[in-house]
Amino acid sequence: MDTEKIKEVLEEEPEEAVSQLLEDIEDWYGEVPYILNFMKDKPELFIPKVMYDNSIMREFKRLDPKTIEMICIGVSSALRCEHCLKMHIKVARRLGIKKEEIFDAVLIGGTLSNAAVLAEGTRAIDHIFDNGENTCDETCEVCNISDPEKKE
Repeated sequence: MDTEKIKEVLEEEPEEAVSQLLEDIEDWYGEVPYILNFMKDKPELFIPKVMYDNSIMREFKRLDPKTIEMICIGVSSALRCEHCLKMHIKVARRLGIKKEEIFDAVLIGGTLSNAAVLAEGTRAIDHIFDNGENTCDETCEVCNISDPEKKE
């Protein structure tokens, strides 16, 4: 959204600005995402969010729309956001992205999601075992769950 368009939106009555932005969103995505529909009655939150999102997702000139949608698909997959994922797959399909390419983005998102789980889990294991961390006392049922002698 260019600066002139932003000025136009900000000069309108909030309800009219929300209405125009919703129409623009529906034209682009083919639907209005649930979150934005939920926020539409709060123009003071809705308008800046849509303008910010629009600036990144649709007016970002260094990446083409197909690349942006592929990133959205990978991230939506990694975050396990079913609603975002389905919407971005629909947009990607309308942009002519092939099913196999979309699947590649899902695979990349899955790989990164898996890596994040493993990184967090292994760091937590190392932190507890290697640092000898035990912030609990003898009465902690979690720490003493496998040692019945400590419970008595």
